[in-house]
Amino acid sequence: MTRLVLITGCSGGGKSTLLEALAERGHRVVEEPGRRIVAEELAGSGNALPWVDLAAFARRALAMARDDLDAAQAGPGTVFFDRGLIDAAVALRHVDGTPLHVSLGASSPYEKDVFLAPPWPEIYTGDAERKHDFAAAEAEFHRLRDALDELGHTVHPLPKTSVAERVRFILETATMR
Repeated sequence: MTRLVLITGCSGGGKSTLLEALAERGHRVVEEPGRRIVAEELAGSGNALPWVDLAAFARRALAMARDDLDAAQAGPGTVFFDRGLIDAAVALRHVDGTPLHVSLGASSPYEKDVFLAPPWPEIYTGDAERKHDFAAAEAEFHRLRDALDELGHTVHPLPKTSVAERVRFILETATMR
């Protein structure tokens, strides 16, 4: 049986660093679709960038997240996702009003327990792939939190602590169920 655990939340909240630490400890992880899309689009002449065409970006992220889910089902065990299908569906709803049930289908593919990185201004940084400011990241966080509640997930806010402590928190919480 495969368990699909979603780690989502505020941009710049330490999710990617956390997934790297989980991978270093031998856990299966899936990198954030958005960062992969931005890297591909910047390497080419694509327009599916969140600051150019957010709807195209979200649709591409939905497709990539579905592919990621299919690939993750190939083996047993727990797979940790750095963002995923819900994030893309929330972005699409934000930009064009597409209902979550249209983007996601009948139910969320992830475990009921979801980990949510809160806004953390002390570690937030922009870069070539993250051009929005902290206020936009906070707004995104609130949209995600509301959607997770709407979808019936149990949300576990990640503590603002060391990466090692966050890993411990996730592994203890994810194996309790």
